[in-house]
Amino acid sequence: MADGEAVSAATETEAGSPAARARYWAPGSHILWRYRENGGRHVHIARPVTVVRDDADLLAVWLAPGTECVKPVLADGTPVHLEPLASRYTKPRAVQRDRWFGTGVLKLARPGEPWSVWLFWDPGWRFKNWYVNLEEPLTRWEGGVDSEDHFLDISVQPDRTWHWRDEDEFAQAQRDRLMDARLAERVRKAGRAAVAEIGAWGSPFADGWENWRPDPSWTVPSLPGNWDRTPAHVSS
Repeated sequence: MADGEAVSAATETEAGSPAARARYWAPGSHILWRYRENGGRHVHIARPVTVVRDDADLLAVWLAPGTECVKPVLADGTPVHLEPLASRYTKPRAVQRDRWFGTGVLKLARPGEPWSVWLFWDPGWRFKNWYVNLEEPLTRWEGGVDSEDHFLDISVQPDRTWHWRDEDEFAQAQRDRLMDARLAERVRKAGRAAVAEIGAWGSPFADGWENWRPDPSWTVPSLPGNWDRTPAHVSS
């Protein structure tokens, strides 16, 4: 694990048959939240985060302002979002260290769910919005969690209205064959399920996380030198 003690939430049965062995990180632990490149196997996004809660129902982590992260850039160093959409996903890329700007992000993910929900605030802790990031369900390893972003997202406002985000990028990713028709339909299905959750105002939107605040004693996690290491063991 990256930093902090993991605690076991299950043990083998008395008969000795294998039991599901879930390992959870204690609040305050430092782990990595990573994304693999689309259409590849390498990690191109790595963000050190602090565990807020980790159990059988939810993983909640805090991405603090100023955290050193890894992000993708074009091979010449150009920020990805500045490249025209038509060539954004086909030009050679590299990765670059940078600092997370803004007021920090609280990330929430339920086991096996094909999205995570992010909370954003404006300065002064004025709640801004929820952001539903459609992605592969998180896989856990000793140092953190990994996923793959699926381009399409949903923004949810405090008044419970919502709208799709990055539909153009989702379409371009399909044109560039970063996802096939089968995966694209799976992402659309996940999006519809997330919209149903929003319409019902279910968890985590109704859980009061917008009133959460980080522990003032927490330190900002550091980015380990081996942030791109291959996990020795991965579980869902």
